[in-house]
Amino acid sequence: MSKMTNCKACGKEIAKSAKTCPSCGAKNKKPFYLRWWFILIALIVIIIAASSGSKKNDNLKDTASSSTATTTDTSKDTSKSNDSQDKAKDTTKDTAKDTKDNVPKEYQSALKKADVYANKMNLSKKSLYAQLTSEAGEKFPKEAAQYAVDNVKADWKKNALAKAKTYQSTMNMSRSAIHDQLVSDAGEKFTEEEAQYAINNLEN
Repeated sequence: MSKMTNCKACGKEIAKSAKTCPSCGAKNKKPFYLRWWFILIALIVIIIAASSGSKKNDNLKDTASSSTATTTDTSKDTSKSNDSQDKAKDTTKDTAKDTKDNVPKEYQSALKKADVYANKMNLSKKSLYAQLTSEAGEKFPKEAAQYAVDNVKADWKKNALAKAKTYQSTMNMSRSAIHDQLVSDAGEKFTEEEAQYAINNLEN
């Protein structure tokens, strides 16, 4: 028995194999989506779409790989930079340690004494050297004393001013007398520049 379908023109039931409708005479055509050319076009479109999607995925993979490689290279460069900095710090520490270790113990002791005389007793540079080498003083060798004088951290101008204030307040000396006392070899042994700084900064 023939399969039946409805006529698209009048709606009457007709055989699928019939070329025309017995009732209205309309042609019995297959729907366009069932025709061979439509199916062929649909297959071509699907194949092209699948191929395009595959290329996009490949491009995405390449981009991701490139990004990962760049990140890796950046990390390597940063790591190398950090290693260089660490090595530089270690070298600096080692150099400082070696420098300190190479300084004789007596030189280090002279430097500690120099710090006390310069910053607690406000001595001048020349007076400090004399005190460190004096037989009545610290009796350090000249080399150790010179090392201490060269390396002690002191503000000689402020030391001169401190001495000048002492002479002014406790001994009521004039500015001229204070100046002479500051620069005298029998006195404080400050330089002319240091003494003048002290006089200029004394209270009126």
